[in-house]
Amino acid sequence: MPVNIPEIEKHYCSISEVADMFGVNASLIRYWEKEFDTIKPHKNNKGNRLFTKEAIDEIALVYYLVKERGMTLKGARQKIKENRESTLQEHEVVKRLKDIKSLLLEIKDEM
Repeated sequence: MPVNIPEIEKHYCSISEVADMFGVNASLIRYWEKEFDTIKPHKNNKGNRLFTKEAIDEIALVYYLVKERGMTLKGARQKIKENRESTLQEHEVVKRLKDIKSLLLEIKDEM
C-alpha cells in the first residue's frame, strides 16, 4: 500500500491522522513508539500524542523498513542504529522513485 504523507500545514497531527496517513491502526503507532526511541511525539495535558513532521518522518522510516522491506522490528532497530544516514538516503530514493512512477502512470492514463 502506498503511503501518502500530505504536506503538513499545521504543527502537530493527532495519532489518528498519522495512522490514516500510513493505513495502519493507532495501536501500531503506539507500539512502534515504545519499540523505537527515535519516535517521540509530544503529549498535551490530557496525554494525547501530538506528532510533529520529524516524528512522522521517523514513523515513515520504520514503516518503510518493516512494512515495505519486510524487516523484523529488531532488524529495523539495528539498521537505524548502525546505518541511519544510508537508510534515510535509501528511503528517500525509493520515495522519489515511487513519486516518479505515479507521475508516469498519470501521464500514461491521460494519453
